[in-house]
Amino acid sequence: MAAAAFYDLEGTLVSTNLVHTLGFYSKNQQGLLRTVTKSASTLLSIPLFAATDTYSRKVFNDLFFKRYKGESEDRLRFFADQLFEEVLKPAIFPGAFELIEKSRRLGLRQVVVTGALDISVNPLMKHLGITDYVANHLEFVNGIATGRLLPPVLAAATKASWIRTFAEREGISLSDSYAYTDSMSDLPMLSVVGHPAAVNPDMRLKQTALHHDWPVLNLK
Repeated sequence: MAAAAFYDLEGTLVSTNLVHTLGFYSKNQQGLLRTVTKSASTLLSIPLFAATDTYSRKVFNDLFFKRYKGESEDRLRFFADQLFEEVLKPAIFPGAFELIEKSRRLGLRQVVVTGALDISVNPLMKHLGITDYVANHLEFVNGIATGRLLPPVLAAATKASWIRTFAEREGISLSDSYAYTDSMSDLPMLSVVGHPAAVNPDMRLKQTALHHDWPVLNLK
């Protein structure tokens, strides 16, 4: 059977996170007053986002993506390339391309599993040469974001479930596959493959990786 390399994105292959993306969109609002108001609101919410992410990724998603309520789908797509050039492309870790290329040489299928928005990461995936990826999708009604995500919401255990389903559908052996992530919240994703690795890990994941004798990689 074929095997794959499954990557988390933010903190693993790039140094940015969801807040950086929201901050970029906030700064590019139509109208000076709205721009200043939304940018300030985003900055003031960062401690709250951090606290809820530590407590529960689901609670974080419910709280965080409400910030997109009222955004135009056309406008988000219009700014996607600029977001890539100004924010995401400079944030790619130096070792990311080397890791991906090494995986390709091993004959592994390259798959990114991220909780970021599909609109935001599409140009980045093209740049990395990765065609297999899954991301979160905002719900739009009449072209305007409701502030909710369409299911399945990719976070923690949901990523692992998606990987299992993908592997079964595509004929991929998970025991021969690899997974890379920086966060302890993605432990379920690491646990479903035969070759898990911690990349730029937070303290809890680093301790877990050392305990299980998993590789610890630094792509910075």
